[in-house]
Amino acid sequence: MIIATVQGGIFGVALAIGTLCLLVAIACAAWRLFTGPTLADRVVALDLVTVLLVVFLVVFKLVSGINAYVYAAIALALISFLATVAFAHYIDRSRDKDDANG
Repeated sequence: MIIATVQGGIFGVALAIGTLCLLVAIACAAWRLFTGPTLADRVVALDLVTVLLVVFLVVFKLVSGINAYVYAAIALALISFLATVAFAHYIDRSRDKDDANG
C-alpha cells in the first residue's frame, strides 16, 4: 500500500482495488479531456474528472481516517457544479453567436 490504512481485512482490500479503479477512470477521463474533438466533449470529460476526484477524496477519507477530505470533496463538488454551469452557458452563447453570423 502507498499509505497506511485505518481499515484492514477485506474492506481494506476493497478500498485498495476501488482506489486503483478510480485512478484508471480518472486517467481515461483526462485523456478524453485533452483529446476531445469538440468543446462539449471536453466539458463533459472535465465534469467526469471532477466527479471522480470527489469520489476519490471520499475513498481516501475511508482509507486514511482524516475527516478533512470529506470537506474538500464537498467544496470540489460545489465548485465543479458552478464550473459546469458556466461552461454550458458559454457553449450556449457561442452557438447563438454562430447562428446569428451564419
